[in-house]
Amino acid sequence: MNFRALSDHRLGRASPVFAGDISRRAFVRRTSGAIAAGAAYGSGLLRPTLALAAASDDPLPIPGGSPLLGGGFHIYGPTPDGSFDPIDAEPSSITNFNGVVGLAYINGSVTRTKISTGERAELPFIASDMRFMQGVYRGVDGKPRQGTFVLI
Repeated sequence: MNFRALSDHRLGRASPVFAGDISRRAFVRRTSGAIAAGAAYGSGLLRPTLALAAASDDPLPIPGGSPLLGGGFHIYGPTPDGSFDPIDAEPSSITNFNGVVGLAYINGSVTRTKISTGERAELPFIASDMRFMQGVYRGVDGKPRQGTFVLI
């Protein structure tokens, strides 16, 4: 029996579709996109859903909003220097809320590469508002509920 030919066949060297060896790193790079897409589709992330009216357990938003945003959005942006809203402004976007609020403003840059020309550009993102709220709140129906909310 020709073990070398059998080994070559198992490694795909004899196949006209795939003519070269593939490293583990290249295999992971080539399959990671498919795995991520499959996971997103399988979890329902990519499936369209019906937008429904407010449920009884939905939280009530805070009244008003930041004057800098015209007051139409139910959110305040407290900053230490008061450049957006004063430091003592409400960090939660839920009324009748008792719990923990985490707030962070993230700054940085992202590199955009145009694939056709290879042109690269550094683009800034400034004060990206990230928040989480975890605690007890009163829903639309007035009953106390417990929940976790994230604002990105």
